[in-house]
Amino acid sequence: MGGISLGKLLVVAVVIALLFGTKRLRSLGDDLGHAIKGFKNSLNSEDKDNTTALTHEDHSQKS
Repeated sequence: MGGISLGKLLVVAVVIALLFGTKRLRSLGDDLGHAIKGFKNSLNSEDKDNTTALTHEDHSQKS
């Protein structure tokens, strides 16, 4: 009743590769990478927008 060993992970990886094929897995990996990159970029741009909005509010309140 142990955890997941390296052998078990290897068997699962081989079964997944046989089911989906390496080309499809590669394209799924690329798609996932692009999705994660887009998510990070949107979070960073949202943070920059919030910071810019706050600085504009600070300047308008001082005037």
